[in-house]
Amino acid sequence: MMEISRLYKSELKDIFSERNEPSFRAKQLFEWLHGKRVSDFSQMTNLPASTRSWLASEYTITRAECIRRQRSSDGTEKYLLSFADGNCVETVAMLYEHGLSVCVSTQVGCRMGCRFCASTQNGLVRSLTAGEMLAEVYAASDLYGMPVDSVVLMGIGEPLDNFDEVMRFYDILTDADGYGMKNRSVTLSTCGIIPEIMRLASLKKQLTLSISLHAAFPEKRSSIMPVNLRYPLEDLIPACRRYVEITGRRISFEYTVIHGFNDGEDDAEKLAELVRGFQSHVNVIPVNEAGRGDFRATRKQAESFAEKLSARGVNATVRRTLGNDISAACGQLRRDTVN
Repeated sequence: MMEISRLYKSELKDIFSERNEPSFRAKQLFEWLHGKRVSDFSQMTNLPASTRSWLASEYTITRAECIRRQRSSDGTEKYLLSFADGNCVETVAMLYEHGLSVCVSTQVGCRMGCRFCASTQNGLVRSLTAGEMLAEVYAASDLYGMPVDSVVLMGIGEPLDNFDEVMRFYDILTDADGYGMKNRSVTLSTCGIIPEIMRLASLKKQLTLSISLHAAFPEKRSSIMPVNLRYPLEDLIPACRRYVEITGRRISFEYTVIHGFNDGEDDAEKLAELVRGFQSHVNVIPVNEAGRGDFRATRKQAESFAEKLSARGVNATVRRTLGNDISAACGQLRRDTVN
């Protein structure tokens, strides 16, 4: 049966039109799916019983079942969520002063091969549908007991490797007749797939784009991020500048500090050179040891690198680290379960 949770309102209107039912039913159905987030057609009480019957016979409402839940001392919660085919992803709920933020996975596994990341160690199984990504958000909201105020597409998978479904997810999540999340409350993180970055720029979405950089010298970046061999820094940075010109939106750069590898004075100088002259911000992060046990950095070392950047006029901060005691970095819980 077809997954109805991933369909646009316009597509729902087409379905009702084919059934010779009023087009306003599409908006009613959309509100039930994404506003009230019901899990069964029988609960859609303003739809006729006959309508609910044929919907149930032909379509499914996507659900994410929580099969493992962890809670950190800082309030962060991590969920291992299972879908209808038995595949699992991780979703993390993080409480900030501004509200609840949820880190969403976009694929089951990942094929990008970044050496410091646990998500990629078992390869890519499949991409998620927009309905499954929405189900992650709704499950996290229900489990945490709070509305979700912002979403970061930084979980398992490369969002731009699943471009069309990720855009569906964004459009449905921010639709005023559905969940109604603010456009700028969504952040998308990519390792740097240039054609898809430019495709995203052409759509002029109001989301925040975050580039996983992690090294400022091409040879260093290639050694930990194979994507740099195909989409090298010398092409990626101009693409980022063009993105800012087209969208008017600032870009964030994620920079994972690996002590003794990418946190020297020369690294800071080169990074400053790359990001200087356009709207950008650098998030400095101590490396998570889940990817490679010989990659290490303390928060103090990350702070020291951020100070080197600031001294060179770069807008840089050290990201607040949440959920350390539950291995909140995505990929670890799924990896442990799969293995």
